[in-house]
Amino acid sequence: MSPTLNVKGKESGTARILGSGASGIAELLVFHPVDTIAKRLMSNKSKVTFASLSPIIFRDHAASTLPRKLLSLFPGLGYAAGYKVTQRIYKYGGQPFFNDVLRANYKSSFTNTFGERKGKMMMQATAGSLTGIGEVVLLPLDALKIKRQVNPEAFRGRGVVRIFMEEGTTLYRGWGWTVARNAPGSFALFGASAVTKDYLFNLEDYSKATWTQNFVASIAGAVASITVAAPLDTVKTRIQNANFESKVSGMTVVRELIRNEGAGALFKGLTPKILVVGPKLVFSYTLAQSLIPWFSNYV
Repeated sequence: MSPTLNVKGKESGTARILGSGASGIAELLVFHPVDTIAKRLMSNKSKVTFASLSPIIFRDHAASTLPRKLLSLFPGLGYAAGYKVTQRIYKYGGQPFFNDVLRANYKSSFTNTFGERKGKMMMQATAGSLTGIGEVVLLPLDALKIKRQVNPEAFRGRGVVRIFMEEGTTLYRGWGWTVARNAPGSFALFGASAVTKDYLFNLEDYSKATWTQNFVASIAGAVASITVAAPLDTVKTRIQNANFESKVSGMTVVRELIRNEGAGALFKGLTPKILVVGPKLVFSYTLAQSLIPWFSNYV
């Protein structure tokens, strides 16, 4: 028997789109430079020192004035807008849908396996994992965004339409590593958030969480997600930031990385990601969790 898909949760689909979309726009406006810095640090293969930090982050504008330096952190903003807003709508709006499907079709299985309380949290985490796997359809936009941030020479003056026509399936390069990163990463994000709301705040209905409770739960989810996904995220980023004609496999990237930089390089950029990308995820996730129930009162 196939699972029922026409389920209806407490929030409408419109509320989920509006809430998650608004969080994506706000995140983009505030945190795009932070994302650029993290991507450039992850893509850097040399030893990072205080002296080399500015050339790594600002590239050709390392010796420019401060305004020019800041503007250099906004490459690929159009691609970032297309990707980030769509991704947040899908991720934060899609996870509740997957959770509705699981609750309507498999609630008894989760309850029998994990118990009533833990089963509810496992459904949240599993719904997050399924959402993360499906996120691979947005990979071309992510790949273009990363290339604009760390390897703009790959575009050679071509526009987005021409790139899609000429490159085709190469824009999905690294899709397996993306799935491998997203599945546990999204599981940890939504799972840790659910655990925090349940055990720390004793919430029966997670959608009734206050802004402060959503904020704390988002911190737990973001740190867990970033840490779990860090090694695979580094491999994925290095595959995607290469030139379009490059056909280097993920395992080749892993072998060269470990041989030349050591196993610890798999977690390169983890600290800055937690310190600066973590707040980005906390910001957008808190906003989405707070706005979706708010919009549901009106649409």
